[in-house]
Amino acid sequence: MGKAAMLRAVAAALLTGCLATPSHAAQNQDPDWPCIQRKVPELSPAQIWNGPELPATAADWSKDTDIPELVRELAARRVPIAKAEKEIRDFAAALPKDKAGEQLAKLFQGLFDHMNSERSQVMSGIGRYARNQVLLAERLRKEGSEVDALSAKPDADHAAVARLTDRLVFETRIFEERVQSLTYVCEVPTLIEQRLYALAKVVAEEMKKGQ
Repeated sequence: MGKAAMLRAVAAALLTGCLATPSHAAQNQDPDWPCIQRKVPELSPAQIWNGPELPATAADWSKDTDIPELVRELAARRVPIAKAEKEIRDFAAALPKDKAGEQLAKLFQGLFDHMNSERSQVMSGIGRYARNQVLLAERLRKEGSEVDALSAKPDADHAAVARLTDRLVFETRIFEERVQSLTYVCEVPTLIEQRLYALAKVVAEEMKKGQ
C-alpha cells in the first residue's frame, strides 16, 4: 500500500471513529450527531428544577437590575462551582424577606434560559463541526486516490508526488487533531447541564429556607 492509500485508510478509520454508529445515530435520531452522549437539543425546567413553583414574574428576569449580570457570572465555567454556589447564598442572604422568593425564582429562570441557550449553541456547533469533518475526510480520500493514480504513471514526476503526499500527510494530521478535539467538545453540553443542575439546587435550597 502506498503512502497516499495508507493516509486514505487512516482518514476513513478516523471518520468512522468520530461519527455515530448506526445504532447510536438511530438512538439520537440525528445521523449528523457525532458524540457518544445522547443528543437532547433543549432542556426543560422540569428536568432541572426541584424547588417551589415559580411565579410568573420569574420570566421577567432579564428586566431586573441585578439578575442578568449575576446570571452571566454564575454561568461562566471559568468560575469554580463552589464560588458560584457561595455567590448564590450570599445573594439570597442579602435579599429582603418579602422579595427573596421572587428574586431567587428570577435567578433560576435566568440561569436556565441563559445556560440552556448556551448549551443549544454548543450542540449546533458540534453538528457543523462533524459535517465539516465528513467533507474533509471525503476530500482526503479523493486527494489520496489522485496521488496514487499520479504515482502509478510510468512518467510520474516523483518530486510532485512527494509534495502532494507531504500535503496529504499534513492535512490528515489536522483531521486527526480535529477528531481528538471533537471528543472534548462533546463533553461541553453535559458540563453545562451539570453546572446548571448544581446551581439550581442551591437556588432551590435558598428558596425553601424562606418559606
